[in-house]
Amino acid sequence: MDRLTMTDELEAIDDATITKRKIDHTLARFSAAHDELEAEEAKKRERRERLAARPAALLEQTRTALQRVVTADSAPAEAAGESAPQTRLQEKKERKTRQTAKAGRIAAAVVAALVFLSIGSAWGAQTWFDAKFNTVASLDEDSADIQDAAGQTGDENFLMVGSDSRDGAAAEDGVGDADGTPGARSDTVMIAHVPADRQRVVMVSFPRDLEISRPECKRWDPATSSYSEETSPAQKIAKLNTAYAVGGPQCVTKVIQQITGMKMNHFVGIDFNGFKSMVDAVQGVTVYNEKPVDDTTLGMIIPQAGEVRISGDQALNYVRARHVKGDPTSDYGRIKRQQAFLGALLKSVMSKEVILDTGKLSGFIDAFAKATFGENLGIKQMMTLAKSMRGMGSDKVKFLTVPTTEEANKRGNEVLVQSKAKAVFDALINNTPLEEKAPAPPAGDTASTPTSSAKSGGAKKSSSSG
Repeated sequence: MDRLTMTDELEAIDDATITKRKIDHTLARFSAAHDELEAEEAKKRERRERLAARPAALLEQTRTALQRVVTADSAPAEAAGESAPQTRLQEKKERKTRQTAKAGRIAAAVVAALVFLSIGSAWGAQTWFDAKFNTVASLDEDSADIQDAAGQTGDENFLMVGSDSRDGAAAEDGVGDADGTPGARSDTVMIAHVPADRQRVVMVSFPRDLEISRPECKRWDPATSSYSEETSPAQKIAKLNTAYAVGGPQCVTKVIQQITGMKMNHFVGIDFNGFKSMVDAVQGVTVYNEKPVDDTTLGMIIPQAGEVRISGDQALNYVRARHVKGDPTSDYGRIKRQQAFLGALLKSVMSKEVILDTGKLSGFIDAFAKATFGENLGIKQMMTLAKSMRGMGSDKVKFLTVPTTEEANKRGNEVLVQSKAKAVFDALINNTPLEEKAPAPPAGDTASTPTSSAKSGGAKKSSSSG
């Protein structure tokens, strides 16, 4: 290749000179861009080196603390050798004093070691997870559908969506592939509500066939987890699971905020392909069933009744099954299993068998990071949910299904009961007690989506009732 020669800016300007100068300027811009990229890569390398050095530094501090114990233990003995002879009683007292001091120093060193290691592990896990988590635009926190947004300050609302996307699934996963089942739909839609006072947790599930009025949404590509500028037009009558299919996380968030009036500030998406590894990472989850779970489509899932510890493969079919023999409720039976399983999984993850087992805990965090995507989600946010559910009695953790007529209409859709749904979501927004049995709705009080109504102002009422 010929060597490029820089032009002289003072030479006579003609067409050839202008062309040369354009080339020179282009090369200069490329050079500057290259230098910027090099500088950015250097910063990344420096940051990675600092991350790698942090655990080593913590271990070195721990080792130094232990060395101090050894040094401190040997010093009294050396000093004793130089002192004047002692009586047996004096020797006994001094020996006891040395043993007590040694025990105290060892205990202090052990505590210091545990503190250093726990801080290092938590810091490293949080940094690693938050960097690895797949962030996807999902929220709409300025939506006009949110009722009393200021009054919901401090509430944590997790919108959890289980996708049936087969993208990336291997044959041995047993969930099919993207060719046989293209696209992605929301098989599971659930809200986890933790109010600002952290005095209760309410989980609300939505049937996949709930009839909705779907708004206009940007089109979503599940294979690339991205949106296009092209939009999908609004549809007056549609199933809830189509919102994810056409508009992804943002569209589901819009629909749920229209129905509930609640501000979704966290989105958690989980796909089939990663769900099993999360369960296997904690070596299974224990569930209870009054009878075997046998599905006409998926086959025998759990062959015995009672408490059973199930693996990732079983767990996936357990939460997916919609045609269980002897269960005429179809989607409602599945929702109950999903809710029970989620509680069991959180209980397992927060148990001492997992929390105190570095291998299991890191395995679960790794599997969770690979299997999930969304927005405003990290270690701190998930621990808020997990700790809230773990630290409360059964009277403070409620599992609900959004109120419907429980009978499919002529279009095969589940129909929302507006008055009951409004009572539930108003209670969550205002942090007031949930009615155990809402009054029967007036005749004709059903619709695919409720009409938003103005909420009375004022501060939230505190209540200890679940």
